[in-house]
Amino acid sequence: MVSSCKNLHTPMYFFISQLSIGDILLTMIIVPSMLYILLNNGGTIAFSNCIAQLYFLCSSEAFEGFLLTVMSYDRYIAICNPLRYTSIMTSGYCVILTVFCWLFGFSLILIYTITTSQLNFCGSNIIDHLCCDIVPLLELACSDISIVHLEIYVVCIPNLVTTITIIIVSYSYIVLKVVRIPSSNGRRKAFSTCSSHLTVVSIFYGTIFSVYVVPTKQSVTTNKILSLLYTVLIPLINPIIYSLRNRDIRKAVQETFILVKWKCFHNIL
Repeated sequence: MVSSCKNLHTPMYFFISQLSIGDILLTMIIVPSMLYILLNNGGTIAFSNCIAQLYFLCSSEAFEGFLLTVMSYDRYIAICNPLRYTSIMTSGYCVILTVFCWLFGFSLILIYTITTSQLNFCGSNIIDHLCCDIVPLLELACSDISIVHLEIYVVCIPNLVTTITIIIVSYSYIVLKVVRIPSSNGRRKAFSTCSSHLTVVSIFYGTIFSVYVVPTKQSVTTNKILSLLYTVLIPLINPIIYSLRNRDIRKAVQETFILVKWKCFHNIL
């Protein structure tokens, strides 16, 4: 829809289209095997496929984290510096930022994925989880996993802190700018442009912190439920939050359906 409708050829909708690609990739990686496991009360997966699933799962999460950070920067420029928005957020600059998110997300995760694939798994081969995530997979390793933990801390923690800091700083400036708007209608309109992104950021980082960062003694069932949040729920609600609640996209969908009906009617005649 974004690529076919000229009215949606803006940086915000371009980033939303990239987010949808990441959600589709994450869904294709996790959901088919998850459904197979649930329908058959268990299932088998080759070790190479398990490592591949781990890599693409974590890479998709890393990509989404970087992209949400870029989208917060886009909202900051749009609200705090609107007169220079079109000159700063050019199409070429948006493509560069998106390519950076894809490359950085998929290259960082490769570091500890390779190390994990070289571990010895000589004990139980049963993963009591819905997918090959890093935490349940490391619990099955017989060799020393301290190097993997070190790589995760070195690679993930600085980037997680950096992205969250950029988002917090961006929205701090946005709030300071919006509260200075004299009219209540103007403040409401400004906040409405950020509400969807802020909702997705809160859900995404909330689940990431619950699963990977916060050191709590959670049951296996709790971990599975939390995993469902970022592997199934977030890709499900992102289109609802960003698209179905968006007036421009709803209008584009209606115009597209009208155009399709007209073409079908024309072909019949």
